[in-house]
Amino acid sequence: MSSENNPLRSMVISAAMAALAIVLPMVFHATGLGSHFLPMLLPLLLNAFLSSAGWAIFTAAVVPWISALATGMPPVYPPVALVMSLEAMIMAAVVTTLHRLDRKLVWPALIAGIAADRIVSFALTLLLFSRFGLPAKAVAIGVFVRALPGVALQLAVIPLALKGIGERKSILFDRNH
Repeated sequence: MSSENNPLRSMVISAAMAALAIVLPMVFHATGLGSHFLPMLLPLLLNAFLSSAGWAIFTAAVVPWISALATGMPPVYPPVALVMSLEAMIMAAVVTTLHRLDRKLVWPALIAGIAADRIVSFALTLLLFSRFGLPAKAVAIGVFVRALPGVALQLAVIPLALKGIGERKSILFDRNH
């Protein structure tokens, strides 16, 4: 499933996941589900399992900014785009690092990546919102609690997606090509 040794595969997978990470939040917001389910992070998390570390981290860093400029979500002020960019980068780095240690152990990489994402989100929200004179503690706790449905969705969807991709034979994901 890895594209570690093929930069073109990593680039194509990352581009597809980036597009999905921009479109999926629009679908969630249009159906009233909003950001509770962390729709942008789903494809970025999946990308961390499928692409090389460099492409996964780069994609995680730029997608929130591209989405902010293209759709207005996440907002640049308050600095939600900055927080999402940094948290997604850390999440991707943790997942790619742990997953490459042992590709069979998806759960430890997934749980560590999600935990790192939530810790970074909480800490950055607390830090940045206090700097901007906004109610930092209340916002940070609210952001953490509000994301719990998204964490549950990530834990449910990512292993299923990886299993489905692993069972599927295709030029993009088959290591023999």
